[in-house]
Amino acid sequence: MTKAPLLFTYFRSSCSWRVRIALELKQIKYDQKAVHLLNNGGEQHSDEYKSLNSMEQVPTLLIDGLSLTQSLPIIEYLEETRPQPNPLLPGDPALRARVRQISEIINSGIQPVQNLSILQAVGPERKMKWGHDAINKGLLAVEEILKETAGKYCVGDTVTIADLCLIPQVYNATRFKVDMSVMPTITRVVGALEGLPEFRAAHYSRQPDTPDELRDTSS
Repeated sequence: MTKAPLLFTYFRSSCSWRVRIALELKQIKYDQKAVHLLNNGGEQHSDEYKSLNSMEQVPTLLIDGLSLTQSLPIIEYLEETRPQPNPLLPGDPALRARVRQISEIINSGIQPVQNLSILQAVGPERKMKWGHDAINKGLLAVEEILKETAGKYCVGDTVTIADLCLIPQVYNATRFKVDMSVMPTITRVVGALEGLPEFRAAHYSRQPDTPDELRDTSS
């Protein structure tokens, strides 16, 4: 019997969250192993985990005999090996470029600037302003692009990789008290995505390692 894919994840990691959405949309049954990013100085720094992921980050996905790291390459691998169901990239090259543009603003321009290791280096007194400013700048740029590209979702009326990146980043925006009222296009797209069952299943509040006080127990 073929082993199910195994995702090393943390419930509130935005990069892990993206991959969980992709696995749900691709209807891939998978197992999870939690890697707590804070316990004992961070379980991602253990020798056992470093043997899987030399960057000491989540996610890592074991699938098809491979050990894959970095969320966007993982998602693109799933798309290329399992294009159905729910293709995550448009057929049109120009639209694909737009999807990747939005995704990379979030993946390269926002998330790394406000991730856990950077906030720890910045220190407790500065981390809220630092995170707020990084997220606000990046999402304002995304808002301008979405004014041109958005239909129901980020690019047209089909879910793409851009949407997988957007949802976790908007959650972080709320954590850092970014004013989303000035980003109506993003807010509208997020509202549409939050109603999709795959996005609900992948939500941070519904994961095996979600703490009880943050868990969503609604059906």
